[in-house]
Order: sequence, then structure tokens, then C-alpha cells
Amino acid sequence: MLKWGVERRLEFIEFRLFWEGGVNRADLIDTFGVSVPQASKDLTLYQEQAPHNAVYNKSAKRYVAGPEFTPLFHNPDPDAYLLRLRSSAEGFADSGANWLAAAPDVDVALTPRRKVDVSVLRAVLMAVREGGALDVRYQSMSRDRPDPVWRRITPHAFGYDGFRWHARAWCHETQRFKDFLLPRILGVGEYGAAGASSREDAFWHQTFDIVIAPHPDLSPGQQAVVAKDYGMTDGRAVLTARYAMLFYVLKRLGLLEDARSRDPRSQHIVASNTSEVSQALERVRLGFEGNTVVEADA
Repeated sequence: MLKWGVERRLEFIEFRLFWEGGVNRADLIDTFGVSVPQASKDLTLYQEQAPHNAVYNKSAKRYVAGPEFTPLFHNPDPDAYLLRLRSSAEGFADSGANWLAAAPDVDVALTPRRKVDVSVLRAVLMAVREGGALDVRYQSMSRDRPDPVWRRITPHAFGYDGFRWHARAWCHETQRFKDFLLPRILGVGEYGAAGASSREDAFWHQTFDIVIAPHPDLSPGQQAVVAKDYGMTDGRAVLTARYAMLFYVLKRLGLLEDARSRDPRSQHIVASNTSEVSQALERVRLGFEGNTVVEADA
């Protein structure tokens, strides 16, 4: 069995061969900080493990992917590769950390980064880990709370709506589970005894299936490519969402309102189970089993 560090470098070799067409000793040295002899040893070992995958190109002075290339250490996942591009474009990681050397020009539709205070995140994480409560100074956007106030919460999970991170927590004041946006926590205070257990957050643990389909006003060819884009089978796909995240999922997909009434050129999908979706949203709004309510302090 190979050591983790060695296997990691062999995966890197294969990544470069598959996605960027080639690899050499300098790539290993620059990325992992290994010596020249170790880099040579890694390349030799890779050829032994996958004898048909790497062919040395004398003019380019590097190994290139052979015609019979078959991945052995790296799973060539398009989503994973594109995530590397995205993280680099958004400034979360440099190319070296992403294993990218010859990445194409890339840009993303940026949104303002919501700043989360490191001390706030650390305190909330500790409360989740320890299963306790935490006093937070929170700025709500509610008309009833124009100024920040101290509130005690028992957080147990985190949620992300594609733009903002929030803590899923029991609010000791309102006696409900709510979503507290991390950037709006302006300070943290003392830890305390937990409120309701995370097991009581029915909205978090129970799920709802959203059935999506291509917009019916698209042409047959357009519907076919939308079905391919969303991985649909027989013109439909099922997205399973927690009740606690249902509003955010539907909002991001453009399904909060009647999607069929919107221009199909901009709204490519609709919910096939519209009635059930409406009932699920109403269930969330009114409360589930009488003890939990999703009420984001937005």
C-alpha cells in the first residue's frame, strides 16, 4: 500500500496528464517541495503503476498523456475541475494550490463577499461542537429590531444559500429554530446551557422533493438540452431539499413564484409538483409539528 503523500503526488501527476496534457519533475518540485531525486522517483513509480498512461516527449521535455491513458489515481470529475477554476477566479486559492498550471482565462459573476468575523465563526463553531448556547449581538432587519440586541442561541448546523452563510440555531427568546446570518452577528458573549436539541429541529431533518422539468414553452430541442443540462431522466429530475433550506433553494432556482408565467428564455425550468411545493412552503411558514419555524432574520 502506498503512503498517503506518495499517492497524493501520483494523483497530481495524473491530474496534470489528464487536464493539462503533461507533467515534469519541476511541477512536482514546485507544488510539493520535494527534491529532484524524489520527483524523479515519483515519475518512475507512476510509470510502473500505470505503464500506458505517460509517454516522455523529448522535445517538450515532459511526460504527456499516452493514447491508452486510463485514470488510476485521479477521478476526472468536470465539476471538481471547474470548482478549481472558480476558486482561483474568486481569489480563494492560487493556481498552485489548485494544481492548475495552464488554466484557461476564466471569470465569474462576482457578488460582494459577505464578511464573517473570524472570532464570530470560531465561537459559533465551538458552540455547535460543544452542544451549548452562545450569546450573540445580532442586527436583525426586522422593523421591530432597528438596533442590534443581545440574543442567546443554541446553534447546531450551518446553511448556505449560494450567497450568504447562516447558523441554524434555537433562539432562546422566541423559542423557535431560526437562521442567523453570520455577517450580522456583531459580537459574541458568554457560553451557556443549550436550549432545544438539534434532534427537535424537524425542518432541518425532514426533506421535501422538488420535481423540476423544462419550461413547457421551450421548443423540443431547447427542452432536450435543458433536460441534459440538469441531468433529467424522461424530462424530470428530483431535487431533495431540507425543509429548512426549501425557501433558499426555490429562490435560487426561480421557483418561488409561478415559473410557467415567466419568459422561458430566462426561466428554463419549472416545478412539476407546483401544488405540493406551495403546500410545503406554507407548512414551513406556519410551523411544522408545532415546534419549529424557519424565520430567517433577514
